[in-house]
Amino acid sequence: MTYHAKSDFMRVMIERGFLADCTDYQGLDEALLAGVVPAYIGFDATARSLHVGSLIQIMMLRWLQKTGHKPIVLMGGGTTRVGDPSFRAEERPLLTPAQIDANIAGIRAVFANYVRFGEGPDDAIMLNNAEWLDGLNYLDFLRDIGRHFSVNRMLAFESVKSRIDREQSLSFLEFNYMILQAYDFLELYRRHGCRLQMGGSDQWGNIVNGIDLTRRVLDAEIWGLTSPLLTTSDGKKMGKSLSGAVWLNAELLKPYEFWQFWRNTTDADVGRFLKLYTELPLAECARLGALAGAEINLAKITLANEVTALLHGREAARAAEATAREVFEHGGVGEDLPTLTLNLADLGEGISLAQMVVRAGLAKSGKDAKRLIAEGGLRVNDAAAADAGRLFTTADLAAPVKLTAGRKRHALVTLG
Repeated sequence: MTYHAKSDFMRVMIERGFLADCTDYQGLDEALLAGVVPAYIGFDATARSLHVGSLIQIMMLRWLQKTGHKPIVLMGGGTTRVGDPSFRAEERPLLTPAQIDANIAGIRAVFANYVRFGEGPDDAIMLNNAEWLDGLNYLDFLRDIGRHFSVNRMLAFESVKSRIDREQSLSFLEFNYMILQAYDFLELYRRHGCRLQMGGSDQWGNIVNGIDLTRRVLDAEIWGLTSPLLTTSDGKKMGKSLSGAVWLNAELLKPYEFWQFWRNTTDADVGRFLKLYTELPLAECARLGALAGAEINLAKITLANEVTALLHGREAARAAEATAREVFEHGGVGEDLPTLTLNLADLGEGISLAQMVVRAGLAKSGKDAKRLIAEGGLRVNDAAAADAGRLFTTADLAAPVKLTAGRKRHALVTLG
């Protein structure tokens, strides 16, 4: 559907590629024009940090505030104890309340880089759905809320149907998740006047459930809006790299490694990612995305700098670029390279090159490391390495050792 938006927020969502679907384009657009619209996105606290896969939703909240509306960051302290079954092959591992609280504390720090928290009409707030879910009385909930849900309809949602079609177990615990998420929307409307839920397109069924419930119970006019589930041009899921998840917290992934992830973007994705993950004008995104040959690397550096600056600050982006230049252009070491620090107890009589490559995060397993070395893809201090079993001793590590996998991934190994 082609919709010509009137409100700034809807225009940004459409023009920059954030919008997959909306329950009522015109109704939401008119509400956004009429005044401040509080809107929320939920984030389950399954890890100490969100990763790049959540960044599109974080940017949506940022644009919501920049266009004059109120972001609500909902932490799923309650629903994390259940687990979202959406498009998963198996049940999520259950976390303790202490683990969930620790994860929320880790996630909280990221959002201050993207939205402004406060008490004003368009200031962001962060809430925890444990506030209303933990105290629910089961029988009252069944009577007052459960009666509004059709099991037949819930079974038809793609997130559930895909599990059943594959004959994979779907527990009653997980089946309840969509009811709890729907109840979140109801409570957020009651408590904070929230009128819009946003999320990835895999959340469409859950969002529609929340809208239906809130309309039935409170006769409220509310909306849902989803973003596309992003994959890279080569079909890979956003948020993953060769060495694992691309975390947003600096404690789990150094700013240089975060910068490098974006610097390594595939040529075909640069223009699209500039529109989604930076605030550069659309014309500039198009110009940079159209560059070809060696010039596309300038666009990738711009992408890496802009995304890193939003998350970690402009100085961190400059430092990451300087480190990359030192490593790539001048063959140096660079201060911010990922570093593996070994101690004497680790070392013993020595550590093999293959083990060192794995521990430095440049390969997932010893088998992968040996293959990398055998295929000529590893350099040690910028010299080709061919012996996966070579032992590195205390003497070898008297000075830092630089490992390079392929052309773009580097790590230092030092003795602590």
